[in-house]
Amino acid sequence: MASTVLTGGEAVVRALAAHGVTQAFGIPGTHNLEIYRHLAVYGVAHVTPRHERGAGYAADGYARVTGRPGVAITTTGPALLKIAAAVGQAYSDSVSLLVASPGMPLRHPRQSTGLLHEMRSRTEALRGVATFSHRVSTVEEIGAAVARAFTHFGSERPRPVHIEIPLDLLETAEPVGDVRIAAPAGPTHGEHAGTPEALAPALTRALAAPGPTVITVPEETTR
Repeated sequence: MASTVLTGGEAVVRALAAHGVTQAFGIPGTHNLEIYRHLAVYGVAHVTPRHERGAGYAADGYARVTGRPGVAITTTGPALLKIAAAVGQAYSDSVSLLVASPGMPLRHPRQSTGLLHEMRSRTEALRGVATFSHRVSTVEEIGAAVARAFTHFGSERPRPVHIEIPLDLLETAEPVGDVRIAAPAGPTHGEHAGTPEALAPALTRALAAPGPTVITVPEETTR
């Protein structure tokens, strides 16, 4: 397996690009600039809304229209909480949405010192509205965390996920291996209906029925 030295910020963008991400939404801030620095290099376009909540809803809309996971990038503290409303909506509507944000440095003391808009736990805050919220502990782990997100999008009921990267890891350069590519993501919000040919017999019977008709769909086709 090839090894490359990357900062955490570049590792995030490389993993996203490896999974086919070409569009992201978010607001640059002091703490996430190391992610933004690499977007253009990896061919990821970016849209900056007025508010992080708007970034979440824009990424949600992108996923609904394109059938590809939406990606949003926030900075720390209040910015992450602002996007929580959009994350909750994506969870309710079964939309594939990935939120990436910086977090407290790995070695920061547990005491409250006012650093990075301190919260008790960004990970726990997003865990309440996302399918999972994961805080990485090494640069190498970033690629695996992104792959986990895309594995979820492609194999389970599509719902939002959050990945937190400690601030010191974003700018730390460490050797990393090749990106593990997850299986291609499926439709993002319940578009698991069959082909027109497969549905035609049921539709014909429904139209010919003398009264209301109920069509049941196997659970595995609507996950």
